[in-house]
Amino acid sequence: MNIQKVMVIGAGQMGSGIAQVCAMAGYDVKLHDLKQEYLDRGFSTITKNLTRQVDKGRMSEDDKAAILGRLTPSLDLQNASDVDLVIEAAVENMDIKTKLFSQLDEIAPQNAILATNTSSLPITEIAAATKRPEKVIGMHFMNPVPVMKLVEIIRGLATADEVYQVIEDMTKTLNKVPVEVNDFPGFVSNRILMPMINEAIYTLYEGVATKEAIDEVMKLGMNHPMGPLTLADFIGLDTCLYIMETLHEGFGDDKYRPCPLLRKYVKAGWLGKKSGRGFYTYEG
Repeated sequence: MNIQKVMVIGAGQMGSGIAQVCAMAGYDVKLHDLKQEYLDRGFSTITKNLTRQVDKGRMSEDDKAAILGRLTPSLDLQNASDVDLVIEAAVENMDIKTKLFSQLDEIAPQNAILATNTSSLPITEIAAATKRPEKVIGMHFMNPVPVMKLVEIIRGLATADEVYQVIEDMTKTLNKVPVEVNDFPGFVSNRILMPMINEAIYTLYEGVATKEAIDEVMKLGMNHPMGPLTLADFIGLDTCLYIMETLHEGFGDDKYRPCPLLRKYVKAGWLGKKSGRGFYTYEG
């Protein structure tokens, strides 16, 4: 199976990053979203990233123009009718994803692979919304996509070996490192990361230390590039809560119970960097 045309669904932070690395690797990419303003924002982010690479001397203006030339905006899901691969990077919500995959199953060519960038939801359940579960797979990129090397590749119960191999090989062409993971809630990355963040929030909630002290301990003592509370703000506290709830429900184990302080912040609309306030406050 030869992948040449890719559709990325969702022009947000993850989707625009995935579209960028695919275009940089030579694929023709359709970047799809529901509204023109979302697409404009996504294309603006990609252009800004590429301009930075030109300024640093890592690529030429011609390279930048060629990459942007391989990107096409899409507001109509029917544009998936001639692609070889769809990578879905929509909101982390099972109802939305299963509805999307059911529609894509009708629109995309029969041999097309349908991938999801979900960070915690079961691939098998998403695949069950289609008549091609053997061609459904997880491709969990890390944020920020152009910088981070890891892609967790998650097999659903029915994912075919050939499909896994195609996606593993394609991931390498993106200059990423594919790691095979089985279909459990949170996979590997978030099953380990999110309870650590949740525990840091409990540490703050119980008054063990200030937020600054907690972050400093993990940075200086554990050599983490940023503290867990800062990282939570960058991920989005609503996303952290959703993943913790997915882990809690998926495993039925109270060690994954979200901290009440996390719930309180999300209810207050303090979602982290994107809302201007989380554990820390952000200007602009």
